[in-house]
Amino acid sequence: MIRAVLCAAALLCGGMAEAACRQALALGLDVSGSVDAREYRLQMGGLAAALSAPRVRDKLLVMPDAPVRIIVYEWSGPGDQAIVVPWTEIDSIASLNTIVATLEQTTRRDASPGTALGVAMSEGARHLAAQSECWKRTLDISGDGKSNLGPRPRDVKARVAASGITINALVIGVDDPRMGDIRQAEIGELSSYFRAEVIVGPDAFVQTAIGFADYARAMEEKLVRELDGLVFSQR
Repeated sequence: MIRAVLCAAALLCGGMAEAACRQALALGLDVSGSVDAREYRLQMGGLAAALSAPRVRDKLLVMPDAPVRIIVYEWSGPGDQAIVVPWTEIDSIASLNTIVATLEQTTRRDASPGTALGVAMSEGARHLAAQSECWKRTLDISGDGKSNLGPRPRDVKARVAASGITINALVIGVDDPRMGDIRQAEIGELSSYFRAEVIVGPDAFVQTAIGFADYARAMEEKLVRELDGLVFSQR
């Protein structure tokens, strides 16, 4: 955290004090065939709940003169990505509430069954490339399985590594509690896959959710961690 604060302070001292954006945050949500209607609703509602959580809200709104910008998009097969929330500056409670309301009201569309994780990473990086003036650019990828279509995530990761973008992941394990140790092993294996193939950048990390019912808690923890470090005195 100290390193992130010093880095942000250095950016300010280096002439970026006039930048209008403190962090650009792209959130890519997995809506592939493995995600059913109930899980889709838990994912959308979970993100809305996480953004509404007091500690996340406080971090988002602490510097209204240099707001966080957010985009939310869905991903599944190679040619199947859709924007749910376009780039929005969170400079007030009203702007944050607008994002939350959109997520709560979004209904599931028809999506292809494939899991094109590499394409989802490229899509997020493309969105973030348009936010080059932001002090920090972060891509969040949520997923409940390994890539099975399109470019390999590791190849996309190699390209993103030189762009200054950080990719973090939220791995969603199997919901069924009867699976016990098998469920924990599955989450561990999937987390290792995302750690090796997906995440990139300084302090990049993998957050885990034990099923979609745990998504809201995991996303809140993830957002708190991502937003920490660029919150410092405007003095």
